[in-house]
Amino acid sequence: MDILRMLNLALRFALELAMLAALGYWGFKADLAPVLRWLLGIGAPILAAIVWGAFLSPKASVPLDGSLKLAIELAVFCLAAGALYAAGRPAGAAALLAVWAVNRILIAVWDQ
Repeated sequence: MDILRMLNLALRFALELAMLAALGYWGFKADLAPVLRWLLGIGAPILAAIVWGAFLSPKASVPLDGSLKLAIELAVFCLAAGALYAAGRPAGAAALLAVWAVNRILIAVWDQ
């Protein structure tokens, strides 16, 4: 069981990276001028990483209670899924949200 718990935490990290990648992909695929695509492609993941680090990471500088933390996390992942959908990757958007939901449920059940 300990191996499954460790794998779930590894999946959590992979999901965080996938969320950042989704936002970057959306930015670079946006139907905008090249300079704006670069700004979105780099800026959106950086902004998400700042929010994640400030509010959602285990060593967050602004600690939040469980329900608010979950709401912000859900919003960030919904934005990433929406970005994938907008970039023409609806299956990727659905997969990102589905895997995130299973991972989040296991985190709650296993008190990780």
